[in-house]
Amino acid sequence: ELQASGGGSVQAGGSLPLSCAMSGITLDGHAQAWFRQVPGKEREWVAVLSKSDPSKFYKDSVKGRFTMSRDYAKNAVHLQMNNLKPEDTAVYFCAAGRFVGLLENVYEYWGQGTLVTVSS
Repeated sequence: ELQASGGGSVQAGGSLPLSCAMSGITLDGHAQAWFRQVPGKEREWVAVLSKSDPSKFYKDSVKGRFTMSRDYAKNAVHLQMNNLKPEDTAVYFCAAGRFVGLLENVYEYWGQGTLVTVSS
């Protein structure tokens, strides 16, 4: 079970941390990802961590602003979002799966969404 937390409202330029607790999932045995979705648009990937010795991949629009990391003590993944922009407003979802990829159908396990709202 994946449980996302940390969404909220912030002004442009601000920061928000997101977390996703992953029960029953070994971090090194699965790839993890964050996706986001705006109403009326398709869900898009934001950041991806491969399995062991993880490689990190970031969507171009968030590079240098977002950082994804693993927390082995809490068996969770985090997404630190800095210098937020209004276009980052979306529902954010965490995901995990046996394989790494940029498409949502790659991931078997999903958390509930958490809303991030960035005002200008």
